[in-house]
Amino acid sequence: MNAEKSSLSVVVLAGGVGAARFLSGLAQVHSPKLTTALVNTGDDTVLHGLNISPDIDTVIYTLAHAIDPQRGWGLTNESWRAMESLQRYAKVRPADSVAAPEWFNLGDQDLATHFYRTARRSEGADAWQITREISAAWSIEQQIVPMTNQVVSTVVELAQDCIAGKTGEQIGFQEYFVKYKHDVAVRSVRFVGIENAKPNALSQLATADAVVIAPSNPIVSIGPIRALNGVDTTLGKIRDRVVAISPIVGGHAIKGPADRMLKELGHESSALGVARMYSSIASTLIIDDVDASLKPAIESLGMRCIVTNTIMSEPKISAALARTALASLKDHQK
Repeated sequence: MNAEKSSLSVVVLAGGVGAARFLSGLAQVHSPKLTTALVNTGDDTVLHGLNISPDIDTVIYTLAHAIDPQRGWGLTNESWRAMESLQRYAKVRPADSVAAPEWFNLGDQDLATHFYRTARRSEGADAWQITREISAAWSIEQQIVPMTNQVVSTVVELAQDCIAGKTGEQIGFQEYFVKYKHDVAVRSVRFVGIENAKPNALSQLATADAVVIAPSNPIVSIGPIRALNGVDTTLGKIRDRVVAISPIVGGHAIKGPADRMLKELGHESSALGVARMYSSIASTLIIDDVDASLKPAIESLGMRCIVTNTIMSEPKISAALARTALASLKDHQK
């Protein structure tokens, strides 16, 4: 299939840096106007009174070629004067106050996005409308869609004796991921508010010509999207049009805590473990060359398995991976 000339409508389930890089590669080989990114908002948070949507902003900044390439988040040529100035107030903060937190960095340019999002939320705009406006401000042609307009919060239950000896302490995902550098064992993960959350773009998902599950953490990036009412049922019905990309390469996550979380929550940290999690909703799994020996086991689950380079270390590799993902579905449906 010539993806460059394709008129397919494509929906990408997305969360984090891996998804952002995949979407950037997809933009090189497929019309951005025919691409919808359904993005995780389970790790959204409120700090300094500001509404922050890390995964959405990472996707938008990456597609706008404004992302900091070293960190993989935030804006390039960033400054940190506001964060530095917070130290003045941290010294006078009462012991029971959470004002002026310093563990979550917000760059001076990045603050403008959070200022805008928070102001629009206070005016009554929903998450999808606000995301449309922010995307337009960055001249993004893809449709970037928050997974829901309702508040869903990923909460991590820590294993025993991780922090101050507390058993079963529950903290927000950003505290786990940033404050504790995801270096504490996890007992469980839950999505608070998921029962009352309505998925966005469910009709687009159902009618898409192709659906790609990006190489994102299956538990905390893709998991919240799947947990929304109707999403897994929809994916199951269109399974032949769904391809997933394993975020686990050689037993390890390229970035983030996916490998440790999989093990801690009873899954196998391997491309085969990912296949078991996705086999009911995806007909095809793309894995990295180093995991080629797992192909027969993955295919025994009733999935088609494609082996290629999945480590998106440069734009041309991201583009090649996107091309492979689209072609795999076209070939599968012949």
